[in-house]
Amino acid sequence: MLFRSICVVLTAALSMASAVGQAAPAEGGPAYGPRLEGFDYPAPVKRFPFESQGNALEMAYLDVAPKQPNGQVAVLLHGKNFCAATWEGTIAALTGAGYRVIAPDQIGFCKSSKPQAYQYSFQQLAYNTHALLTSLGIEQAIVIGHSTGGMLATRYALMYPKAVSRLVMINPIGLEDWKAKGVPPMTVDQWFAREKQTTAERIRAYERSTYYAGLWRADYEPWVQMLAGMYRGPGRDLVAWNSALLYDMIYTQPVVYEFGQLRPWTLLLIGQKDTTAIAKDTAPPEVRARLGNYPELGRVTAKAIPRATLVEFPDAGHAPQIQDPDALHKALLDWLASSEPPRTRRPD
Repeated sequence: MLFRSICVVLTAALSMASAVGQAAPAEGGPAYGPRLEGFDYPAPVKRFPFESQGNALEMAYLDVAPKQPNGQVAVLLHGKNFCAATWEGTIAALTGAGYRVIAPDQIGFCKSSKPQAYQYSFQQLAYNTHALLTSLGIEQAIVIGHSTGGMLATRYALMYPKAVSRLVMINPIGLEDWKAKGVPPMTVDQWFAREKQTTAERIRAYERSTYYAGLWRADYEPWVQMLAGMYRGPGRDLVAWNSALLYDMIYTQPVVYEFGQLRPWTLLLIGQKDTTAIAKDTAPPEVRARLGNYPELGRVTAKAIPRATLVEFPDAGHAPQIQDPDALHKALLDWLASSEPPRTRRPD
């Protein structure tokens, strides 16, 4: 009864916020449903139904088998502005090398459920992911996380150390505590107001400068439209609301203080032109200038993690698996094939 009352209050608050918030500028392009209905994935989408926090939820995921299995499983954890589909090239590289690949959409993202009332935490998402893998009979896996997925991969490895054979993080965020460094806090309502302004133009401009080091190619555009399409569709407010809750989780739950507790062999793949820092645009100029220094952050993190290998990509931004897939996948597969990985190296 209490939970139902809370849901009613939150629903009313969401409706009110939707009514008073400014509408996003009109633009052309595809419109997708709140669970990314209408956008095709590179493999059949499967569903994992479960209950959490009083909600009946579904986690969408890809389960892609290799033609010549090597007996190992790789789990791919996407970033905040990414989905299981954006791992398309990495899935092909891993399955081509014999790995079975599981790529979920986390709750609140893409083709998975977007509840109106959910307390997002990295431990909750890690628990959900572990439940999915348990349902598939997977006891141990290589865990690969990108961006926000790197924060989730860290939490997963801390919670389930025996379930992680190796840990890989591609330009993870959470390598610094933005609040402690001076980024002003925002309420969920403030995050929601920001998210309601999402358009393809804004996504593209941000990704060009941060993900791809100021460059743009035609093959980046489908991922812009994937995100923007949900904000053009009938579930725009629900998508923006869940995004606001997720940003609050990312900002308030740093993992940087726990890297020393990680036990698996860990690979850090870091594009050196990345400047990502959550909400740094709200910080004073002197604070903003100190944030998102990935060359420094990557090296500090590699020293903090007990068994870490750092590979740097000099010309890549936040998403080297998309910007420079050949170099990234070679570094990844070489490291996975090594019996005792080197401490640090740069790609040839």
